[in-house]
This record gives sequence, structure tokens and C-alpha cells, in this order.
Amino acid sequence: MTTSNSPRPGTQAAKISVQAVTKTFSLGRQTFTALDQVSLDIADNEFVTVVGPSGCGKSTLLNILAGLEEPTDGRAIVDGTPVSGPGPERGVIFQQYALFPWLTVRKNVEFGLKTARVPKAERRERAEYFIRMVGLEDFADALPKMLSGGMRQRCAIARAYAVNPSILLMDEPFGALDALTRVKLQEQLLDTWSKEQRTVMFITHDVDEAVFLANRVVVMAARPGRIYDVIDVDLPYPRSEEFRLSPEFAALRNRVWHSVYHQDGTTPSSPPAPSLTTA
Repeated sequence: MTTSNSPRPGTQAAKISVQAVTKTFSLGRQTFTALDQVSLDIADNEFVTVVGPSGCGKSTLLNILAGLEEPTDGRAIVDGTPVSGPGPERGVIFQQYALFPWLTVRKNVEFGLKTARVPKAERRERAEYFIRMVGLEDFADALPKMLSGGMRQRCAIARAYAVNPSILLMDEPFGALDALTRVKLQEQLLDTWSKEQRTVMFITHDVDEAVFLANRVVVMAARPGRIYDVIDVDLPYPRSEEFRLSPEFAALRNRVWHSVYHQDGTTPSSPPAPSLTTA
């Protein structure tokens, strides 16, 4: 197991590159540093989870990558281009679902395609494909108020995938769900990701969720927000209940838990970062 904030071996360049990003906010006459010199590279099709204590800047980092906030210093780069605002190549999924309550599941999933002026027949075909992929085909004509929380989040995921982003930025999308629904949606998300490869950055407070989903787990520290540790999850997909019960999962979970909840103010020692090589 290795620890590095560089892309995994076998990649030529980072899909996402966060370069010495600092973000400060003014609080009256004081200045609060939410992020301090954060650097992180994420490879194409990599699934990275970000975990850490409250106030460590996880959501601020995601908002900068989404183009919803600007860094005070440093820069975020996607596909070699500095982020200067929201873009269609980045799909964002929040905890609150953000569905239009007056639109059906199908119309919600079609919304971004309609905005992009995709022809009606193609919109319908693509929407139905992703609705089936997340298991909502029997609810395509239902309004959000008729859906459970887990079903609403699956609709939000289908809508994000439908516009064909190369990156998914997910800010605690399962945080408001009950434990059983959360586990089911984790497995559903990995199944969808395995079929429709995307680069994913997934924010969570849940250590088990972070390890179950990720190729790498980024652990952040607070005051100021910074990267404390990066832990490779060198275990194969697909992952299931058996994986959650394995000794390997337990060892990784314990390591991430210790890194999150027993931070001593110093960064754990890490081996040299692997060099980028050609696949």
C-alpha cells in the first residue's frame, strides 16, 4: 500500500490538478483560512473520496473545482485548463438532491439535455438509459414528492450522468439517508461507475463509505484546511458485502479512522510519490 497525492501509476497526466490552492474568507475584521496550500492530482476515471473533520475545507475544495468559488491563491485545473466557472464537463451532486419538484423523474433527467438543445428523441433515449441504470424505470413518470430519499438521489445521479460529464463532483450525496439505503446506494454508485467510467471526487464524513468506494482516500485536517494523508485502496472491484467484512477492509478502515480522528498536527510520513508513466 502506498500513499501519494499524485495520480495512480499508469497515467500520463492528471484529469484534475489542484495546485497550491488557498482559500480565505473575511469574518468581520478577521480572516479565516479554509484551505491552505492544498495540492492534489486525480487521474482520469479515478474514484477519490475526501474525508476529514468538520471545518477542514472538503466542500470548499469541491466548490472550487465545480467553479462555484474562486481560490484566493493557487489554481484548479481540469483537462489542462484552469477552472474559471461551472462547466458541462463537471457534474455536481449535492446532499439536498436539487430536483425540480414540478418535473417528473424523466423530465428532471432530461433537463440538462434540453438546456443543451439536444433533440427530443435523443433526450428521451438518453434519459431512459440512465433511469434504467439507476433502477428507476418504474418511476419515470413520478414526481420527486412520490420518491424516497434514496430514489431522489438516484434520480440526481442519473441526471448528472445524462449530460455526459467526464467528472462527477459529489458532496456528501448519501449523508441524509438511513444506513441501509446508504449502503445500497454505495453499491449502486459503484455499479454505475463501473459501466460508465468517470473521474469522481466524493466528499464524505463516513470512513467506511470512503474506503468502500475509493481508489484513494484523501484525509484532510482543519484549522487551516490541508491534506493530512492520502491512502491507496489497492483492492479490486466489484466490491460487495463480503468486501466490507474482509480483514483487508478492516485494516484500511482502521488506518483511515486513525488518520482522521487522531491527527497530531503533523503530516504522516509518506514514501516517495510514484512517477507518472505511460499506460
